[in-house]
Amino acid sequence: MTRPTEPPLGPAPALAHLHRGKVRDLYDAGDGRLLMVASDRLSAFDVVMAEPVPDKGRVLTAMSAYWFAELSDVIGNHLLSTDVDDLPDGAVVPGLDGRFMLCRRARMLPIECIVRGYVAGSAWKEYRHDGTIHGMGAPPGLHEADRLPAPMFTPSTKADVGDHDENISFDRAVELVGADLAEEARAVSLEMFRRASAIAESAGFLLADTKFELGLVDDARGGTELIVADEVLTPDSSRFWRADDWRPGSTPQGFDKQPVRDYLETLGWDKRPPAPALPVDVVAATAARYREAYESICGRSLDDWPGAVVGDSHP
Repeated sequence: MTRPTEPPLGPAPALAHLHRGKVRDLYDAGDGRLLMVASDRLSAFDVVMAEPVPDKGRVLTAMSAYWFAELSDVIGNHLLSTDVDDLPDGAVVPGLDGRFMLCRRARMLPIECIVRGYVAGSAWKEYRHDGTIHGMGAPPGLHEADRLPAPMFTPSTKADVGDHDENISFDRAVELVGADLAEEARAVSLEMFRRASAIAESAGFLLADTKFELGLVDDARGGTELIVADEVLTPDSSRFWRADDWRPGSTPQGFDKQPVRDYLETLGWDKRPPAPALPVDVVAATAARYREAYESICGRSLDDWPGAVVGDSHP
């Protein structure tokens, strides 16, 4: 049997298709709106796997909607609706419910607004080598997964397709967007991280780091408003750890695609397309991670989110 070269396209509304990312598809919904559809596609090491992860798109949408509401008094957002009744004519297709957001168009900042509460990932690699984080000073003597004395705003550039994001200092962010906008982006990102960390910790999780996408929209007074867009505080954009698993000196398992990464690392794969086939149990374990992240951290059942299949069993 021939394996597909890429995952199924998933829902394809009868709207102008603007962009296809590794996970999301964007459509022009008219009147300054976008339709953002989260698929079940999964990428690892910047390569899209052939096997979709069941309900991944619904988890990303449900978690984003939850956090947009929780943080709405900190900063506005792009979400207009997740209700199919609000979609333009011809946009509703089977499988769309529960995995789309009808959004305001925004002029996105050319930086990704990353906040780190712990030393992990690329920040740990840089700190171990240079003693800095994104080129900025950091306390001496930190170990892998140590909690930082205070969360750090550590922006990065947005890479072109096929390239990797570049970690940058705050001073470089100022050069890219201007001092006032950089200061505002840092302030709201740190406050969103503080609020989200408290909610996660009350559920027994630690928010190690996360990435926010901020943009500008026109306000009613003829000025501009900074908003948060895309996805927010999902397993794809954030590193969540179980608090009970946290031990400085080693990085705990994340509640995301870690089972896929772990499996791929055993294969000697050169991390270039095509991706190796994923075993059924690895896909199921990954789906379970995503579901647990939503249900445990947000305190809601995914079965109650739109698009649930009646009578279907979940991992």
